Amino acid sequence: MTARSDRRWAELARELEFTTLPELRRQAEGWRTGLTGLTALLAVLVLLKGRDDLTALPDWARDTAAGLVMSSFALLLIGSLLAVRAAHGAPGKEILLGGQALRQWTTQEVSRVRRALFRATVCCVLGVVLVVGALVLAWMTTDAAPTHLVEVRTDTGAVCGELVGADRRNVTVRTDAEGVVVAPQATVVSVRPAPSCGRP
Repeated sequence: MTARSDRRWAELARELEFTTLPELRRQAEGWRTGLTGLTALLAVLVLLKGRDDLTALPDWARDTAAGLVMSSFALLLIGSLLAVRAAHGAPGKEILLGGQALRQWTTQEVSRVRRALFRATVCCVLGVVLVVGALVLAWMTTDAAPTHLVEVRTDTGAVCGELVGADRRNVTVRTDAEGVVVAPQATVVSVRPAPSCGRP
């Protein structure tokens, strides 16, 4: 390396102090744009590619998937706001004209922008993880409810549940409340399909 090259590198190092904040602002602009696009893309993905009917999921899966989606969008929104803060600064901040005051403000602002960018990155990653988790949960969880529900009316009342078996002597139904119920054919008045047994 020549002395001239060393001097040029030293000059660039001195100038770096003055260009750090604008560079961080440009980086934050990119993150803000990326987060906005990602949030919109995930919203479209959830609306178009998600399960058509979350009510078909068991209660725990439906509540968990809804909570994950809401949390992910909250995180992506917070990440976008942090990226906007990093890119444009806080509203109403006064920049002093004195050299030392400007230098101190720039140093503090560089630190604040770096923190905001780090937090925006964390929010982005967590938001994506949560929305992917919600989609996987919705796609992979099947409804555990029985599909062969019948209402059996007998001389003594009605029983609703999953049809287990029927022969010349008995009709067997599995209910949530009573377990397996066996009704003798002689007492059966009617057997008809039931869309649900007290389920919402």
